[in-house]
Amino acid sequence: MKNLITFAILLCLAGTALAQHAVSPDMFEKGLRQPGIQLLDVRTAQEFKTGHINNALQADFTNKEEFAKRVKSLDKNKPVYVYCLVGGRSGAAAKYLADQGFTDVTDLSGGVKAWKNEGKLLAGGQQAPQMSVSMYNEAVASSKWILVDVGATWCPPCRKMQPVVKQFTDEKKLKVLAVDGGNDIDVMKAVKAEEIPTFILYKDGKEVWRKSGIVELEEFRKAMK
Repeated sequence: MKNLITFAILLCLAGTALAQHAVSPDMFEKGLRQPGIQLLDVRTAQEFKTGHINNALQADFTNKEEFAKRVKSLDKNKPVYVYCLVGGRSGAAAKYLADQGFTDVTDLSGGVKAWKNEGKLLAGGQQAPQMSVSMYNEAVASSKWILVDVGATWCPPCRKMQPVVKQFTDEKKLKVLAVDGGNDIDVMKAVKAEEIPTFILYKDGKEVWRKSGIVELEEFRKAMK
């Protein structure tokens, strides 16, 4: 019996090892050309803004609550490619994902530093002008109904919400005001949006509803009734 338990433990550990592996920048880049890849930058949002691999999502591995919440929006059955600055955080994140049931996790050995040392390019790295609070207030007062979408292209749940938001706004012929959750800091503070995505519905310039995180289509519909 003891031998069977030991064997089962070894099988479990072997499965986790197979689910995650680290590769060179060249192999990592080659893997990214496959269809259906989910690319995850596990550095902080501030690090991400200094430059990231193109099409990456972002979830800060040092913020355990945020990380766990954001990776719930990923598909466990599709490959996930992870990276950080030098490989320490991404290695730990890869193990976490494998332990959570992700079947194929690839870690960039050496992280962004190794990527850049190989002459490979990063996207971003330039800060766009912030939306001012006065511009925001003017925008939300410009229509009878308007939906504010506080999010970011690199946020996994934000990206997951895109088709739902599009279906709802197309259905209701509703204007959307996009607030960049990684850039429009003054507006986020003014409206007390502490999480992304956050959705705020205005009627005649007055806030009538808000919710953060994943929102079902029916929840949006009910908010306008």
